[in-house]
Amino acid sequence: MMTLIIFTVLFLVIDYYVYQAIKTVSEGWGPLWKNFLRIGFWVPTAWSIAALVWWTLGDPYAASTSTRNWIITGLVATYFSKLFAVVVLFVDDIYRGIKWMAKYFYKGPSNDLPGDAITRSDFLAKTALAAAAIPFGTMVYGIVSGAHDYRVRRKTVYFPKLPKKFDGIKIGQLSDIHSGSFFNKVAVKGGVEMMLKEKPDMIFFTGDLVNNESSEVKEYIDIFNKLKAPLGIYSVTGNHDYGDYHHWTSLAAKQQNFKDLMEAHKLLGFDLLMNQHRFISVEGEKLAVIGIENWGGGRFSKYGKLEQAYAGSEDAPVKLLLSHDPSHWDAQVRTQYPDIDIAFAGHTHGFQFGVEIGNVKWSPSQYAYRQWAGLYQEGSQYLYVNRGFGYLGYPGRIGMPPELTIIELKRA
Repeated sequence: MMTLIIFTVLFLVIDYYVYQAIKTVSEGWGPLWKNFLRIGFWVPTAWSIAALVWWTLGDPYAASTSTRNWIITGLVATYFSKLFAVVVLFVDDIYRGIKWMAKYFYKGPSNDLPGDAITRSDFLAKTALAAAAIPFGTMVYGIVSGAHDYRVRRKTVYFPKLPKKFDGIKIGQLSDIHSGSFFNKVAVKGGVEMMLKEKPDMIFFTGDLVNNESSEVKEYIDIFNKLKAPLGIYSVTGNHDYGDYHHWTSLAAKQQNFKDLMEAHKLLGFDLLMNQHRFISVEGEKLAVIGIENWGGGRFSKYGKLEQAYAGSEDAPVKLLLSHDPSHWDAQVRTQYPDIDIAFAGHTHGFQFGVEIGNVKWSPSQYAYRQWAGLYQEGSQYLYVNRGFGYLGYPGRIGMPPELTIIELKRA
């Protein structure tokens, strides 16, 4: 209840402050449009408070994950944007305070110029509303245009011990599908078709098929099961696949959900590696694909058992690891398994926000993860971090488009 009161008061204070700009800007308008703007301004406020009441006093987990994501996105987009207006208006208040003090203490001659110029307060009120509109518009654009703007990223990696029969093999990687967040089935199908056009020899899926519940993927089975590769499709679990962030009625329900998730991998045609490895053979030559359950740094779960998955693969000349969380690479892979040639990860989403222009690459993800997007190398070992196919929370992407990865392996 206290949380509800605090956020309600905070929303009302922010909106009352921004409303002053609305009043200033609409001052010279006709009665119809003036009232439409001024009354309409409070409609999102009423919606936001109603959403807060439902979230704190109702049962938000009775709604779908997608519904909850849209509500959170609406609240964040609305009030994050309004904070920009608040900053500008605060500058206006400081200016008016200084002006009032100067006028109170100094009675000098007037320096007014002839003509009607836009007042400072009117200018800053319009600036404040523009400052709020820019981030809000950007977030809307990230949903409409960025959420499904799939990009193919290609890299070539050289290994001296790569068997000749695997020279030039193409590996397609998908990660972080998060099927419970999708809102455009046609666009998702288009992304799958883009991967198929690349004709990869193998496909890796590196975790987070759903947000919380296995049921989220049901209506997308007939899309993702179209993925095919001659040497197979191999997958692992991510932190969201275990339902650890969901309110379950019982432990048995949570366990059944995970069993259903593993069954979904089978229906998709994915060979789910649960701390296991597979040998991929071509005309008598082989390499090893090793896959572990989620193993994350910090607060994330550590279900993965690399020692168990690795055992028996020692003789493979090249070893490929599927591990959802890139923090696993520094924490365990490089330090204890120097003969794992390349690891494939996801998890970060590139924060779904960033800038990548030429050699300039920035995202808030880099403050949480040393390796957060793209190809990394330490000595003779490599890590590729996929930026994700789907999205979580905010149903869009800004400057960090969803990714389809193609890694080509070549003999050095």
